[in-house]
Amino acid sequence: QVQLVESGGGLVQAGDSLRLSCAGSGRSFSSYAMGWFRQAPGKEREFVSVISWSSGSTYYADSVKGRFTISRDNAKNTVYLQMSSLKPEDTAVYYCAADSNIRVFRTPNSGMNYWGKGTQVTVST
Repeated sequence: QVQLVESGGGLVQAGDSLRLSCAGSGRSFSSYAMGWFRQAPGKEREFVSVISWSSGSTYYADSVKGRFTISRDNAKNTVYLQMSSLKPEDTAVYYCAADSNIRVFRTPNSGMNYWGKGTQVTVST
């Protein structure tokens, strides 16, 4: 069974840092782009960040640029999201995703290969 499992979410204060992890199992994701989306209550799911299979390319939403850093360890089949200077507006369920085509991250509703079940991040004032 192929799975993406997120971890590392929690309750933090504004200005704190948090690192999310997403571990893949059931297959190798070394040739897949991997990334993160988030969904706040009452809002649509939005793109956060993506990293290419080789780590040669990374992209970020404007709202997190300069505060979040994405990385991956293909030997561990894992992608990370280091979040710093967290703001209350970063509160959301964060979902990990993987696809063989990095362009799908622009239009995730067109059919992402794999999704995780999400991890809650709550940032208090």
